[in-house]
Amino acid sequence: MPGPASGVVVSTDSKNVYDEVKKDKKYRYIIYYIKDEKTIEVEVRGEREATYKDFLLTLQNYKSDCRYCLFDFPVSVDVGGNEDKPPMTVDRLVLMTWCPESSKIKQKMLYSSSCDALKKALVGTYKYIQACDFEEADETAIIESLKKGGK
Repeated sequence: MPGPASGVVVSTDSKNVYDEVKKDKKYRYIIYYIKDEKTIEVEVRGEREATYKDFLLTLQNYKSDCRYCLFDFPVSVDVGGNEDKPPMTVDRLVLMTWCPESSKIKQKMLYSSSCDALKKALVGTYKYIQACDFEEADETAIIESLKKGGK
């Protein structure tokens, strides 16, 4: 089966660490990068106790570099049809392509054309978001996007 248009592939480690977030709840977030324009690799693993604010602080290190980010986002949902029960908190896997305006055009194109490979490898993400500034990556923007439903 041919790879994505860019030729970039997702490493086995990237898939395994994703499973550690999704199934084992080992990490709160992952930041991926494209190594040597060939492979999507794990760069940062956020501890399970990390908050979204912690994640955004880490993202500050990439003000001019593209990255892919996965965050296991806790969100309150109403228990269907039962007003007596309080909302329950569930985790929603949010995949973000982070391409700040100040990043190089070649890098933006590479991340954009390689994203489908990552989406296909990380089966079970709830929502996909593109962000090019901190306003688009803000917690409120993510919550609003999650309220609109999956994908």
